[in-house]
Amino acid sequence: MGRRWEKLGHLYSNPGLHPKLVSHAANPTPVHLDGDVYRVFFSARDDRNRSSVGAVDIDIAARRVLREHAEPALVHGPEGSYFEAGISIGNCHDTASGRYILFMGWQQPPGGHWFGEVGRIVVADDLSLRVEDPGTPFLPRDATDPVSLSYPWVMADGAGGYAMWYGSTVTWDTGNGEMLHTLNAATSPDGDIWTRSGVAVPFQLGVAQAFSKPAVLRHADGSADMWFSYRGTREKPYRIGYAHSPDGRAWRLALEDTGIDVDPDPAAWDGQMIEYPHVFAHGGDTFMLYNGNGFGKSGFGLAVLRD
Repeated sequence: MGRRWEKLGHLYSNPGLHPKLVSHAANPTPVHLDGDVYRVFFSARDDRNRSSVGAVDIDIAARRVLREHAEPALVHGPEGSYFEAGISIGNCHDTASGRYILFMGWQQPPGGHWFGEVGRIVVADDLSLRVEDPGTPFLPRDATDPVSLSYPWVMADGAGGYAMWYGSTVTWDTGNGEMLHTLNAATSPDGDIWTRSGVAVPFQLGVAQAFSKPAVLRHADGSADMWFSYRGTREKPYRIGYAHSPDGRAWRLALEDTGIDVDPDPAAWDGQMIEYPHVFAHGGDTFMLYNGNGFGKSGFGLAVLRD
C-alpha cells in the first residue's frame, strides 16, 4: 500500500490533576469543537488502577494544549457494577437516536480473572458525558463473545446502517502464555440493536493474536482501512498494525503496510511501545492519535498520513 505516517510529536502527558486522573492518558478520542480545536477524551487511572475519563482541548494544527480539564468527565462505576474497575473508551459516533461513545467496562471479580463488557455513554450537546444504563451492559457477554469484550469502534456503513468492530477474548492462554483476543464485527440498522458476526480480522498465533482498539476509515468506493494494537506474545510490547478490506467486510491482515512504528530511540516517549490508535480526517488530511510507552502512561501523540 505504501502508507507512511509522519509523526508530528508528543501532544499530552497526564499531570495528575485529580485523584481519579492520577496517571495515564490512554485511548485518546477526539470530538471536534471548532476550527482546528478538538476535545480529546482519554482514559486515566486512579491509585488503584481504575480508569475514568479525562479531557483536554487541543489545537490540532498548532499542536498545542489549550485547556486541561481538572475534573473527570466521567468516573468509573460503583462496586458491583459492570464498570467498577474502569472505563476504556471507544470512538464518538452519531446515530438517529443521539451521539454516543461505547466503552469497555472493566470488572475484577474476587479471586477471578478480569473481563470486560461494553457500555454506552451519552454525549450531550455541551460534551458532558453520562453512562446510559449503569446497571446493564449495552453489549454483554453472550454465546459469540463468552469471555471478555473490549474497545468498540462504530461508524455508518454507507448503506443506512451501522458497523462495529470490537475486541473479543477466545481464551486467556493459547499455550504460548498470551491470550487470543480477536477483532470481531457486528452490524445494526439503527445503532441501537446489534447482530454479532464473529471474527472479522485474521490472526496469526505468535505474531498477532492479542488485538485491541480498532480504528477504521471507510472510502467512497466501499473499501476500508483499519489500524489497531496487536502483539503476538506477552514478551512483545504492543505495536500498531493494519488491515485492509475491499468492501468493509472481508479483511486482509497486512502488518507490513502499517506505516508507523516505535521511535528508534528506546528512551523516547514512544520508543518501547505504540498502541491504541484513533484515526480521523481533518482539513483534508488523515491524522492518528496514538499512545506510547506504558499503555498510555507516557501520554499520546499525533501523526499524519503521507501516502
